[in-house]
Amino acid sequence: MELRFIFVLSLWITAASSLYKIGIGIADVTGPAAGVTFLGYGKMEQSGEGIHLRQFSRAFLIEDSTSRIAFVSIDSAMMGDQIKKDVLKKLKEKLPGLYDTNNLMLSSTHTHSTPGGYMLHMLFDLSTLGYVQQTLNILVKGITLSILRAHDKLDYGRIFVNKGELKGISMSRSPQSYLLNPEVEREQYEHNVDKTMVQLKFESEYGVPLGVINWYAVHATSMNNTNRLISSDNVGYASVLFEQKMNPDSFIGKGPFVAAFASSNLGDVTPNIKGPRCQKSGKPCDIPGPSCDVDELCVASGPGDDMRESTKIIARRLFDRAYELMSEKPIVEIKGPIKSIHQFVDMTTEEVDYKVPGGEMVKGKGCRPAMGHTFSSGTIDGPGLFSFEGGSKSSNNPLWDLVTNFVPKPSPEQVECHAEKSILISTGEFNYPLAWSPKIVTTQLAVVGPLIIACVPGEFTTMAGRRVRKAVSDVLCKSSWCTVVIAGLCNSYTDYITTPEEYKLQRYEGASTLYGPYTLPIYLKQYTKLAEALLNSDVKLDPGPDPVDLRPEVWSLLPSPMRDSPMGRHSFGDCIEQPPYSATWGQTVKAKFVSGHPRNNPMLEQTFLTVERLTDDLNWDIVATDANWETEFIWKSVSWIWASSVAEVKWTIPENTTPGLYRLRHFGYFKMYFGGGRLGKYFGTSETFKVSKS
Repeated sequence: MELRFIFVLSLWITAASSLYKIGIGIADVTGPAAGVTFLGYGKMEQSGEGIHLRQFSRAFLIEDSTSRIAFVSIDSAMMGDQIKKDVLKKLKEKLPGLYDTNNLMLSSTHTHSTPGGYMLHMLFDLSTLGYVQQTLNILVKGITLSILRAHDKLDYGRIFVNKGELKGISMSRSPQSYLLNPEVEREQYEHNVDKTMVQLKFESEYGVPLGVINWYAVHATSMNNTNRLISSDNVGYASVLFEQKMNPDSFIGKGPFVAAFASSNLGDVTPNIKGPRCQKSGKPCDIPGPSCDVDELCVASGPGDDMRESTKIIARRLFDRAYELMSEKPIVEIKGPIKSIHQFVDMTTEEVDYKVPGGEMVKGKGCRPAMGHTFSSGTIDGPGLFSFEGGSKSSNNPLWDLVTNFVPKPSPEQVECHAEKSILISTGEFNYPLAWSPKIVTTQLAVVGPLIIACVPGEFTTMAGRRVRKAVSDVLCKSSWCTVVIAGLCNSYTDYITTPEEYKLQRYEGASTLYGPYTLPIYLKQYTKLAEALLNSDVKLDPGPDPVDLRPEVWSLLPSPMRDSPMGRHSFGDCIEQPPYSATWGQTVKAKFVSGHPRNNPMLEQTFLTVERLTDDLNWDIVATDANWETEFIWKSVSWIWASSVAEVKWTIPENTTPGLYRLRHFGYFKMYFGGGRLGKYFGTSETFKVSKS
């Protein structure tokens, strides 16, 4: 009997030792709902006016007996060095000694419909009128909370990896650049963008699904630069769809199952698969390439008839394929040690040997940052600040002329270093009122058994990402099977990274490759070094030069709301426009309320609106919040002088909605006129209305 007990105990210990400890958490990171310019398209006039989909931070912690990593996917445009530093500082207070620069990875989904102002460098915060402390504080608070929630849930479980092809949601937006890559290299791949979805599935030790991380290379730009409502875009809505499927009785962002659709090497990949067309004439166009008439822009769209429909279609296709991969064979369990490594690199001092395709080895070096002319014209996903033809050396625009006259001309050394790039702004040679572009970049690798995550600080093009995966695989996967994934826009943001061959054409991606034609070869050398250091535990890398905290030097032209005043004889929360008496499935109902400014309180982990149903026992049940696809919270200022505003609540009634009596509610805060900036809380409620099937 005693021997049998020992045998069973040894089997249990062996089984337990093959399990990881897994913790998964989610938290709200929705930025200021109105009055802050979105980050991504560079359009100063694209200022937020409410919420369609909330932003979330999704954290995944994995531990073995000796090590741990934390991978966090955030519904945001980009990541900045200071966010990671601040998150680590807060984690140190709560969980000292557990999380550090080496084992924490923060990866943005790259949605272009969320508030900016937190990147600190001038180039990124210029369109948001400078630094917005509230946006940065919200991101730090929410990311930290998602990690703490995940840490509190750490328990034994298993991880599985699966791959599958997904077509019909992506295409190259720079096919001409891709064709400049060596033919022998291109022949190794069927498509000019990656079509493979890689997914991790997390389960408890009893087989209960806990969550997924999904990597697929596609831009979160289904919502175009005319959108004014905060949105996590296609990948964010795919997460919501997955979580709603697995958490049918939970509000969005509150359920136990968490699904992250993380970014990858999406630099030249668009979801707007109808391709670029002139807005009015419908003629095919490109940037650069066949241009449109003076009064119309060249913009890609699709697959839907408008941006909302396109977002929904792309998200649904992402979710459907990811859900299939949950159980589709062959699904492989991940086992093995956990390792991670990080190093900062000064790109402007790096040198590298690079073999020219079909030619000899040449020596290259990193340049001080600079942006080319084509950067300002944007892409087919969204024309930039100005619509002059890409590749032009003059904008013929007085604002850009002012900017380029204000910023010193590039030095001869800078012009030579950047080779084919016609420099518009030499951001590395100008530091007024503070640095315009980063010089020090973050690089990181993490290993979980046969899974390798290359955490990269920017938007790598398809072929650039493929080369990184190969470089890492050549070191770490020589003797066994492994999977290398690119985690894009990770920890920091340094614009685009093209191959040296793609760089020559100087489309938007090449013009936005900050450190010159040898940017990618430097990264390849660096990630190879990181991989070799992971392979050889005796190698100890120095942390590299620490990026400077720019906050003491930041500037802002965006004032905080000073006060709020209700309209006329009304009070805050008064419903001034009622919904109809009755409505049917598919119909949109709305109500308007006297409101305060949404920047008074971002309502983290809360909501600006609810849709409520009257139950049989005469209680009001919440059926939707401002995180639901079917709802919209829209804020408008109606008097700048009197600081009066209106909030509109919209609800498009889904099919299969339970018939009955419903109401719309709005919640917010107002800033007291004589209260020294103190806030008052208010709410408003519409009249009831009847919902029926038809």
